[in-house]
Amino acid sequence: MDDPGGSALTIAEEVAERSLVWSHEALGLRAFVDSAGSVRLGVPGRDRACLLPLVEVTATGHGRTWSGERFIDTAIGDRLTYRDHETVDEGAWQRTTIRLADPATGLAADITLRTCPGAGFLRSQVRLVNEGRAPLRLESVSTLAVGGIVDDSGAPDGLTLHWADNDWLAECRWRHGAFRDHVVPLSRAAHGHEGRGCFERYSQGGWSSGRHLPMAALTDDRTGRAWLWQIESSAGWRYETGEREGAAYLALFGPDDAHHQWHQLLAPGEEFSTVPAVLVRAETGGLDAAFGELTAYRRRIRRRHPDHTTLPVIYNDYMNTLMGDPTTERLLPLVEAAGAAGAEVFVVDAGWYDDDAQGWWDAVGAWDASDRRFPGGIQQVLDAVRAHGMTPGLWLEPEVVGVRSPLADSLPPEAFFRRGGVRVTEHGRHHLDLRHPAARAHLDRVVDRLVGEWGVGYLKLDYNINIGPGTENGGESAGAGLLGHHRAHLDWLGSLLDRHPGLVLENCASGGLRMDYAQLAVVQVQSTSDQQDPLRYPPIAAAAATAATPEQAAVWAYPQPHFGLDEIAFTLTGALPGRIHLSGFLDRMSPEQFELVRSGLSAYKTLRAEIPDSLPFWPLGLPSWEDTWLAYGWRGPTAGWLVLWRREPAVGQGSVPSRRDRPPADDSTRTFTISHLRGSHLCPTPLYPVTADANATWDAVDGQLTVSLPRPGTAVLLRLDTASPPPDGTPPRPRPAGHHASSSSRPTALWRPR
Repeated sequence: MDDPGGSALTIAEEVAERSLVWSHEALGLRAFVDSAGSVRLGVPGRDRACLLPLVEVTATGHGRTWSGERFIDTAIGDRLTYRDHETVDEGAWQRTTIRLADPATGLAADITLRTCPGAGFLRSQVRLVNEGRAPLRLESVSTLAVGGIVDDSGAPDGLTLHWADNDWLAECRWRHGAFRDHVVPLSRAAHGHEGRGCFERYSQGGWSSGRHLPMAALTDDRTGRAWLWQIESSAGWRYETGEREGAAYLALFGPDDAHHQWHQLLAPGEEFSTVPAVLVRAETGGLDAAFGELTAYRRRIRRRHPDHTTLPVIYNDYMNTLMGDPTTERLLPLVEAAGAAGAEVFVVDAGWYDDDAQGWWDAVGAWDASDRRFPGGIQQVLDAVRAHGMTPGLWLEPEVVGVRSPLADSLPPEAFFRRGGVRVTEHGRHHLDLRHPAARAHLDRVVDRLVGEWGVGYLKLDYNINIGPGTENGGESAGAGLLGHHRAHLDWLGSLLDRHPGLVLENCASGGLRMDYAQLAVVQVQSTSDQQDPLRYPPIAAAAATAATPEQAAVWAYPQPHFGLDEIAFTLTGALPGRIHLSGFLDRMSPEQFELVRSGLSAYKTLRAEIPDSLPFWPLGLPSWEDTWLAYGWRGPTAGWLVLWRREPAVGQGSVPSRRDRPPADDSTRTFTISHLRGSHLCPTPLYPVTADANATWDAVDGQLTVSLPRPGTAVLLRLDTASPPPDGTPPRPRPAGHHASSSSRPTALWRPR
């Protein structure tokens, strides 16, 4: 029949509207029961056939209805039929559970959809129960499957794909390409079938972000609409997107058999739950708006901790400084200098336990302080840290035991990762399975000694080996063993914080190689990289807020006494948008150099209270690895800030040259639009450093900011204050912003370096 507006509804659409079981207005998603009893989820478009079954499952003997690289169109998914559903309020959250069942196998599937009213996100997780009479061998299970993602033309031709490559020293490298460059348009009318391929990314082994970040996006630049997703797993994940029935679809998975050697045998009565995943949508504003929504979501799901709002400055002795070779003699001058500069946590990194001339790498595990390195005991150093007003911290790599460690023989074989009955060895280490009580008891004793007896308040937890697909404990698959350990590891981390509520935990895996929100929902700080070249760090620092909330994303700042003032300011400025991991031989600096470091930390302390409530934006777009100019901003409750870097065109070919050695710059100015501030009466003020000679001009009418950095190898932090409009209401003329009032003279250092 025809509606009053003249548009036509098909009978199937009318049935679907009457069978609606769930909807999310902000995302535009609907779940409804079709005429066959199947529950479909997606964005209704011109053809409801483009929507996917609510849950996709492959099992041995029950594959797909259309063979190929895709994990959708599964036989079990097609058979799962509606049982019932319920929606309940849980504080600020709303939880809907939709229950399905497969009449052929007796498999029951409950999908739980969580959101907050008015929010633009959806978190999903699936629980499977074998209610049949025969065992069922699962090979893949979707956490979320959504169809009908289209542009305004009804087809995916105008969509852009965004994904992030990730590697050691080269984290958060976002890339993009037209959807049609990766999903080839085929003539379905000519063939009668869908394509067999898709665009996919997945993890490998124990490093969840060792190849790619567990997230990606689809955007339509013409409308500003964006879809952004993340999978919350440290033990295997995969996503795929492609075309189905003329529209884009998305399917999110945890580990699977094809990519992670994961399968799960469900005997009658047994159950399995997938890893969680989240999907966000921004109707306008593109990626910036979507990442803002994702940032707010991440803050909702993580464990509450005071560190999220206090944001203490962390000094760590490792990077470009002691490099795993600490001693009392070397540490005490650094402790004094770090405290005088304004650090609030001092971390003794790797090597503090090394009492062996053969090296510490393959001997770790007992975590006792070295008598050789600390003749008077490590407490002398920890006491000095406290005496200078800082919290002491230590580095640990808890999940590994070196092959030469006495723990390798004293713990039972079942406490370690094994495959084919053989203990796994990787880069001189064995891997603990934290499901085993002996492994967990050992680590509990270690942490309770370090925190309870030694007074350590910060633990940097590293993870420097990729252990491969996992462990086979009995008849389980390697991937199932890795997932079991991963869940036990998260439970162990939570138990530490239960016993020691003030303890701060840092997540590190050779930098950012296990950067996911399974970990970051529990721990407080994320190491973003091991990158040692200050010229190579800016694209990582500028994109770090895509992978972690700004208040969790720690960036190294390692000023050195052989650096010029520009280079000192360059490495410090990059750490100011989030968490500071300070390092460097501060004790050897001149008073002028030291004051530049101290003033950077002081500037950070004036703005850090705004960071926990801020949302990120990128006025030059997400950075590319070789970009000369990079920009990252964040919008706080009362003001905004923007960091800009100007690098040499040939990035990474050496250290930043001194001012006198640099040729005249011809790329000293950038003009770019800040859309959300258009029309504002803005006063952009360089906050740090005073040495960059930065200048900024604002055009309120066009919403454009023009920034000048006269020399390459410099960076600046701008405060974006909004001023009162003129009495007549007209937008102000573009105005330059010079240094703030204190820039005309440099105060004398309060502490004189040795």
